[in-house]
Amino acid sequence: MTSEATEREPRRSPLALVVLALLAESPMHPYRMQRLIAERGKDRVVNIAQRNSIHQTLARLRREGLVEEMEEQYHQRRPRRIVYSITGTGRELLQRWMAEMLARPAREFPEFPAALSLLGLHSPEDVVARLGERANALERVVAELDAELERAQVPRVLLIEEEYRRAMAVAESDWVRSLIAEIESGTLWWDTVELLAWSRSTPDSGG
Repeated sequence: MTSEATEREPRRSPLALVVLALLAESPMHPYRMQRLIAERGKDRVVNIAQRNSIHQTLARLRREGLVEEMEEQYHQRRPRRIVYSITGTGRELLQRWMAEMLARPAREFPEFPAALSLLGLHSPEDVVARLGERANALERVVAELDAELERAQVPRVLLIEEEYRRAMAVAESDWVRSLIAEIESGTLWWDTVELLAWSRSTPDSGG
């Protein structure tokens, strides 16, 4: 009888994907992984803000049989460093994750759509001010990415995620500007008090 642990698919995450990809290059210890992620700019697509993020991810991948401890490195005046390597199962899963993540849009829950879903809690004037700040910030991101891409001296494929970030920032900035224009023209308008009263009077669909 197959156990639940055997049947359960390992949990996919952007950081787990990058860690497996690094180990597919060569065995290495977590400190080197963290340095390479930063040097290659991958810290803009995976979250390594917490110092132990990579260690926690490696521990999980090891429990799932995707990576294994290869050896321990000892240096004077340095803590021991465990070198990890990817397993055959890890390589197979890395390829499957890549294929799925490239082919299928994921159901993600970013902050901005959540805030948009509650737009009526703020006055139109306040929303316009906040959205203006966001549009300005997005335009700065585009300018920074343009400068970075122009001076980059690496094959384009190694920066393709930055092109994607730029395209998404441009599209979002254009959409935010159009939303601001609709609110300012009165095409989209609301009264916060009236909306709250309407919400309270709406029958609960939960039964």
